[in-house]
Amino acid sequence: MNEETKSIHELDFKLICEYFSNLERQGPGSPEVTVKALSFVDGLTDESRIADIGCGTGGQTMVLAEHTPGRITGIDLFPSFIDLFNTNAGRLNLRDRVKGIVGSMDDLPFPPEEFDLIWSEGAIYNIGFARGLKEWRKFLKPGGYIAVSEASWFTEERPVEIDEFWKDAYPEIDTISHKVARMEKAGYIPVATFILPEDCWTEHFYEPQVSVQEKFLKKHPGNQAAEELIANQRHEAELYYRYKEDYGYVFYIGKTI
Repeated sequence: MNEETKSIHELDFKLICEYFSNLERQGPGSPEVTVKALSFVDGLTDESRIADIGCGTGGQTMVLAEHTPGRITGIDLFPSFIDLFNTNAGRLNLRDRVKGIVGSMDDLPFPPEEFDLIWSEGAIYNIGFARGLKEWRKFLKPGGYIAVSEASWFTEERPVEIDEFWKDAYPEIDTISHKVARMEKAGYIPVATFILPEDCWTEHFYEPQVSVQEKFLKKHPGNQAAEELIANQRHEAELYYRYKEDYGYVFYIGKTI
C-alpha cells in the first residue's frame, strides 16, 4: 500500500458517511445485477418479508422493491443513510412496503425466522462473511434465501501490492470456492454465484465519484481528513483498474437447509 495513503480504518467516519451519502450506491453494483441475483430466488409473494442489511441509502433496495412483492426492511448503522433511504422510498411511492431503520448488523432487532430473504450488497464485510452468514441464518424461515455480494479473489496468487491492500482493508477476502465452502458450513445450500461485471465498479461506482470528490473538497477546503478520504478513494480506484483481473465482487446466493 502507498505509505502516504491511509487505511480506510484510519479515516473519519463522519466524513465517510457524508461523502457516500452523495452517491446512489455505496459500493459496486448495478440495477441489472440486483435483478439477476433476485432471479435465483423463488417463491416470494405479497406476504414475504425481506431484509436489506447494510442498506446504505437504498439504491439496490429500491430496485428490489420494484421487482419483487412483499415488504422490505432496510437497516443501516448511519442515521443519515436511513433518512435518505426513507426519502427515496417516498419519492418512488414505496413507503407502504419499504422502510428503513437504524440498527447494527451484529445486533439485529428482529425475531427468529422473520424473513423469507436476507439481502446485503457489499456490506457483509462489516461483520465478516462467515460470521454474517452464521448469525443471520436464524432470522430466515426454513427454505429462506440469503443473497450477498462480497469482495473475492479470482486468482490463487496476486501481486504484492493488491494482496497487501486487501488484506489490510478486509482480511477475510478469499477465493470463490472458499467462500462457497463457508456458505455450506454455515448451513446453506449454495444456489448460485456470479461475478459482478466490470461496469459495476466503473460506470456505477468509481466514475460517479469524480464529480462528487471535486464538490466534497471544495466544501471542506484545507480539511486534512477530507483530503485523506478522497486520496484513499482515488487510490482504491487506481488499484482496481490495475488489478481487476485478480479480484472483484461476487454475488453468493444460498438457501437454508
